Amino acid sequence: MRGKDLRVPIEEIERQREIMRLVRETDDRPQTYHIVTYGCQMNVQDSQKIAGMLEEMGLSYTDERESADFVIFNTCCVRDNAERRALGNVTWLNEIKKKNPKLLIGVCGCMIQQPQMADRILRQYPFIDLAFGTQNLYRFPELLRQLLSSRSRVVSVAQGDEFDSVPEGLPIRRVRHEQAFMTIMYGCNNFCTYCVVPLVRGRERSRKADMILSEAQELKNDGVREVMLLGQNVNSYGKDLNGEMSFPSLLRALDDTGIERIRFMTSHPKDLSQELIDVMAAGKHIMPHVHLPVQSGSDRILTAMNRHYTRAQYMGIIARLRTAMPEVGISTDIIVGFPGETDEDFEDTLSLVREARFDSAFTFVYSPRAGTKAAEMDCQIPPEISKARIEALIALQEEMTGRALESMIGKTVTVLVEGLSKRSENQVMGKCERGITVHFDGGESDMGSMIPVKITASRTNSLCGERI
Repeated sequence: MRGKDLRVPIEEIERQREIMRLVRETDDRPQTYHIVTYGCQMNVQDSQKIAGMLEEMGLSYTDERESADFVIFNTCCVRDNAERRALGNVTWLNEIKKKNPKLLIGVCGCMIQQPQMADRILRQYPFIDLAFGTQNLYRFPELLRQLLSSRSRVVSVAQGDEFDSVPEGLPIRRVRHEQAFMTIMYGCNNFCTYCVVPLVRGRERSRKADMILSEAQELKNDGVREVMLLGQNVNSYGKDLNGEMSFPSLLRALDDTGIERIRFMTSHPKDLSQELIDVMAAGKHIMPHVHLPVQSGSDRILTAMNRHYTRAQYMGIIARLRTAMPEVGISTDIIVGFPGETDEDFEDTLSLVREARFDSAFTFVYSPRAGTKAAEMDCQIPPEISKARIEALIALQEEMTGRALESMIGKTVTVLVEGLSKRSENQVMGKCERGITVHFDGGESDMGSMIPVKITASRTNSLCGERI
């Protein structure tokens, strides 16, 4: 696959756009839609693309799920809890469909893309009208038109070459005008033993640099002030394009476009280079924040997870980041209860959390995923032990987060205002440079503005301040 152009032919995208026009002119199409999104930022952007296509087809968004003509669940399968939540909501919606037989229900995303999962779900939930996976999202207009024409269930899960496609030029409906997600690559080659992502998102495929830079310029011209670059492992960007451009080089080029804020996620520690750290430190618009999943503080567990780095190597990266950028924010992911994890392994994780001083951490109890090596491992950890460990980890990370936030008091930061604060109708909220949420006095007129704020207090997961 190295060097192969996997872009969906422009003729196919144009065909899908023509189908959008035809659906728009169909009298019996749905009038309103609602999308429920689970999982990562990649899923959020996929939902924005689905929304963009639906609006091209003449549908209007509604906040009221119960009153929508078409409801789509964009699912995640990385954690068992996400699957159960999605299927529970789908079941609930069936009661609504009994009262409104014209309601259309769609399920898409990673859960559907899993091997044999679509057949199992559709047998169990016969009221689902449309199901499609992650890799043929660009064919959504065609699938919806087929559903409207046949009035019978439509199922499409990508296989073969289609599974490794890279679509360009799909319409998108952004939630916020001042911020945008921008996917730079798809898939993952790492095959961590607990992770299902390579099975549902495919192998790594990078978008062409000229397409990314062109899109960035369009976003800037459209008034976007902050762009979040997305990929399962952004540090691997360009490796499948014969070295056309590395991730640090891409970041440097994006910095030159003049977009005011550039963020990215997610980074794999084994691929985070000194060159990337240097580019971040020298960049004018690259935010000083890195999301760097560690998963465990035990070398033995890291090996079993197939992570390809040691605890010492990970902490070395943390040290180099803080040397180059003393105010850098670092967040992480941590799994407890991985098969075979001993009390000593878990203590290693706790000690790493104390040493690393993360701003925040997403913490998870390991859940077996079908098709992964870890699901077949011996020594699965009993739920009661995992529960005790996750509670201890959360308590420790809350302490470390509190210390990190307290250290910000008295400092001046710049906040990009994202919305009204839920704490007070007279306050707004947004993120500072290192990705921490800040609340301060303001109103509707501040939306999308960059405002200097002096930090005056810290809360459990956020900061409070006074505008300067």
